[in-house]
Parts: sequence; structure tokens; C-alpha cells
Amino acid sequence: MKLNEEFEKTITSDTVEGWRYPRFFCGNIADTVLVTGSDAVHISRVLRMKKGDIAIICDGCGTDLLCRIITASESAAELEILEKKPSEGEPDVYLRLFQCMPKSDKMDFIVQKAVELGASEIIPVISKRCVSRPDDKSAAKKCERWQRIAEEASKQCGRGRIPIIGDFCSYKSALGKYGGSDTAGIFFYECGGARLNDIPELRECSRIDVFIGSEGGFEVSEAELAKEAGLIPATLGKRILRCETAPVAAIAVLMNITNNM
Repeated sequence: MKLNEEFEKTITSDTVEGWRYPRFFCGNIADTVLVTGSDAVHISRVLRMKKGDIAIICDGCGTDLLCRIITASESAAELEILEKKPSEGEPDVYLRLFQCMPKSDKMDFIVQKAVELGASEIIPVISKRCVSRPDDKSAAKKCERWQRIAEEASKQCGRGRIPIIGDFCSYKSALGKYGGSDTAGIFFYECGGARLNDIPELRECSRIDVFIGSEGGFEVSEAELAKEAGLIPATLGKRILRCETAPVAAIAVLMNITNNM
């Protein structure tokens, strides 16, 4: 079936090429761009890129630079800037995911998919029903790994910023971080709540704080604390979703409601 004319206009050779180029984050930007460290190794050794090849360099602040390689080695790659434009992969709503710590390596999956879908910040939370409770040393290592996952996911999906992985915090501390007149707070509760499409605050805010439980969800006392803090109880339907499925479904719906999907 032939594509309609309106859609055909959006599929130009430029847009197709733009997605094909490798993407890197770099803050060392002046008249040219200097990429060092593991990204330089990746450019030279893994991708085998050479003089004249094209790459997208993102400054990490929402600007993409179309660049051409001048020189490339395992120690550094220098690129000339051909064009600058705002990153198209950044949503216009700042979504923070407060995710109660799941078991095993499920958080790796949650971080990756949350970044792909548009989350700007992910904060691991310890609630009453969390089975996984890492000590300080283990928690720090986990956050470092999740930050690396966030960076790789940002490169892959075309984000203009690398989302922040926050430090572990208690459930009460997490509730204390919520606030602000331009922020909508959503608390996903397995015992019921409003449908996301029926929450008018979501269409008027610039920030959304999302709270999702671990295996077993939240205790009644935690739900009461969330309501007292001003969060809106919400539901993702009558089916009980796994703790790694819920954030993916929630962020996808929220991005759609705010016209970011």
C-alpha cells in the first residue's frame, strides 16, 4: 500500500541518514569536538571510523551536532562541526521515576526502558516490601552501573540528555522530594485509583513524579502516606503488572498523554 503524501514528506533522505549515524555524548566542544576515552576507542577500534566519516555528537544539554571526523585514533578523535540543532529525542515534560527496588537484575531493564521512553531521572527507593536491600557499598556500585546503562540507552534512542540516576533513598525520603506547583505526582496502587486519561493535572504540568512499587506493591500505610503528600492514586488497569512492566507501561502512557510519544 502506498504511503500517504503527508507521511512521505517526512521520510526524506536527510532524516533517514540522521538515524544511521553513530551518536556520542561529549562536553569537550569548541571550534571542533574532541572525543577521548572509551568513546574514542569505540570510534576507532570497534566502528573503524576514519577521516571523513559522519557522527552525531550531543553536548548533553539538548543540542545535537552533525560532525565529520578529522582524525581518529584510540586515544582521541577530532571532529569538525557541520551543523547544530536541538535534539529531537527530548520530551518537553520532566518525568522522575521513583522505583521501589526489585529483586535480581530487573532494575537494569527498568532503567534502560525508562530512558528509551523519555524519563529524565530515576531514583531507586527502599519501601517496606522490598526484598532487595543493598548496603551502601553495593548500592553505590549499582547506581554506577545504572548510570552507564542510562548513557548507552540515551545513545541508542537519540536522547539529547543523559538521564540522572539518583542515590538510593527511603520511601519517606522519596515522598519528601515530591512537590511544586508545576508537578503532578502519580502513585500507582494495585488496590485502585484513577485512569491516567482522567487526571487533568497531567495535561497542564511540566514535571511528573511517578511512584511504582516493587514485587508485592505498597502497604496500606504507604498508600496513606502518599495521599497525605498530595500524590494522586492511579491505576494501569485491572490486570496486575509485574514491577518491571508497570514503569514501562506507565511512562509510555504518560508520554502519549503529554504529546511526547
